[in-house]
Amino acid sequence: MFDRPQSGERALLVQVSLEFLLSESDRNEFAELALSAGAEILDSVPVTRKIANAKYLIGKGKAEELQAMVVANDVELVLFNATLSPSQERNLEALLQCRVLDRTGLILDIFAQRARSHEGKLQVELAQLKHLSTRLIRGWTHLERQKGGIGLRGPGETQLETDRRLLNARIKQIEKRLEKVGSQRELVRSGRKRKQFPTVAVVGYTNAGKSTLFNALTDAKVYAKDQLFATLDTTIRQLIPIDKAPVLMTDTVGFVSHLPHELVAAFKSTLQETVEADLLLHVIDAADDRHIEHEIHVRDILKTIGADDVPMIRVYNKIDLTGQPAQIIENGGEVKAAFVSSLTKAGLSELAAAVRAHLYGKTSRLVLKITPADAALRARLYALGEVESEQIDEAGNMMLCVTLSMTQIESLRQEFSEIWQVLDEFNATATDNACMSSSDR
Repeated sequence: MFDRPQSGERALLVQVSLEFLLSESDRNEFAELALSAGAEILDSVPVTRKIANAKYLIGKGKAEELQAMVVANDVELVLFNATLSPSQERNLEALLQCRVLDRTGLILDIFAQRARSHEGKLQVELAQLKHLSTRLIRGWTHLERQKGGIGLRGPGETQLETDRRLLNARIKQIEKRLEKVGSQRELVRSGRKRKQFPTVAVVGYTNAGKSTLFNALTDAKVYAKDQLFATLDTTIRQLIPIDKAPVLMTDTVGFVSHLPHELVAAFKSTLQETVEADLLLHVIDAADDRHIEHEIHVRDILKTIGADDVPMIRVYNKIDLTGQPAQIIENGGEVKAAFVSSLTKAGLSELAAAVRAHLYGKTSRLVLKITPADAALRARLYALGEVESEQIDEAGNMMLCVTLSMTQIESLRQEFSEIWQVLDEFNATATDNACMSSSDR
């Protein structure tokens, strides 16, 4: 038995190929993950096996070779680009006498570093605890001991049982808190729907430039950096210019291949923003040779969370690095893809226009005659940001020149049915000149 060693930053990477040979991009991505976690990579060891070893995952000879490298290079952390069972992790730590993490544990550690909001921290802690709960199996010497001392002698419970009980209690506590946060988030979403505010979720592979694009489209200042999982907490802002038809943009956590199941489950309420969005902007790093592979991974994760049916526009970002021109690609009258640069902002105004066109469709310019008693309708029109001009006639009625989409008109007609019937009769005789004259005054 052994006492579990503390974590360190001097790391050795073990690139394990089992059923298929790891590609260079897979190896490079794992190295990027290690660097994002703050590790100092000393060396990378490739290992190829047809069948996993039950005790060490890798063969005994290779494990002993790793042991020699750990001692010779004063390695503090060994990272496996694979999934280790609890027993394999413990056996390796006992042999190597240093901290051992698999791909899942590494990603969980990165998420723990990046979480900033209360909800984000709870979600990461829940994922970590669920991952840890599978590893509470007689791996550490203190877990075997029974409680002793005055007042504690007797059958009692082992330290392992105590830790497992406390762990499960903490998991239930966090799940209750997240359930409450999820209910609050659902109330906010319901409020946005009542106000007819369409939402767009920005999704994509990690480090594709989602946050930079989000900042450019919303004039926000979300943390954006050239590193994996720079963004973890969800942010919602309005698409600029804000005097146009309102659109709410949501910046989401980046996806990665082999995303741990614990994270997908823990981030359920956050990922729900993606599921319930009216449109997805799938941001793709056009300058990355692996972008097709990354697109497939993102689509697989969207299918897992139930968002594969949400309408999508593929946004090929970073064209400033590829030399491609900014352009919008349509098929059958619908925008399917856009080539843009979040850095130079090339193609962003066209993308914003395409987003609004998709969400609102064809627009109509109307003159609405609203009485003082119908001020609620006037307030709603201003909330929608669609009033071009307003003037008051001699009878005290408000003459509003507005531009509304067919979706907005139908929604307002249902909400203000009695008022809108009168407005329809008025607009049958009104002309576009009324808008022009009202705006000139």
